Amino acid sequence: MAELETTERIADADRELLARAQAGDMSAFEALVELHRDKVYGLALRMTRSDADAAEITQDTFLSAYQHLKDFRGEAAFGSWVHRIAANNALMRLRHRSVVKAAEEEFKGPEFNEQGSLAEYPASDWSRRADEQALDAELRNAIQQATDRLPEAYREVFLLKDVEGLSYEQISEITGDSVPAIKSRLHRARLFLREAIDNFYNEK
Repeated sequence: MAELETTERIADADRELLARAQAGDMSAFEALVELHRDKVYGLALRMTRSDADAAEITQDTFLSAYQHLKDFRGEAAFGSWVHRIAANNALMRLRHRSVVKAAEEEFKGPEFNEQGSLAEYPASDWSRRADEQALDAELRNAIQQATDRLPEAYREVFLLKDVEGLSYEQISEITGDSVPAIKSRLHRARLFLREAIDNFYNEK
């Protein structure tokens, strides 16, 4: 309940600040930046794995938001809007660096059959054990390392869908890929992370 009330207060503050900013109040826009800067930076950092790139993407995101402020009609929350701008900026930067192709070539993940499923599923069922205990720092680290090993094309859809909570349609708009293609990559990313978690428990 407290979390919901906090979210509603932030949304109310966003709407008030947005209206003032669109009317030309620069201090209101600066307040919006202050409210959302850390989350935008966090998203950019997770996608690019570079502090310098994340800082530049954050700056470019809010510059773009300011330049298009009067065009924003409020169909989504301001925070969601700038998150989508940041995700698009990060994706363009990754593609300019040609890391998608390099990551695909270096990817040493599990083998998949023609249906897109694991050729061999893990023998043990880690999911029940995971439900019975909190994820500790060691497991989180293992998951982070597995996420970092994903090819960019797989990692970006995993971050945008499972971490940032964007819809398939929003991700399609950002990436320019079809929804079925996005679902396929997300499925494979989840299977790869499942194997990483299974390996973690098998080593315990």
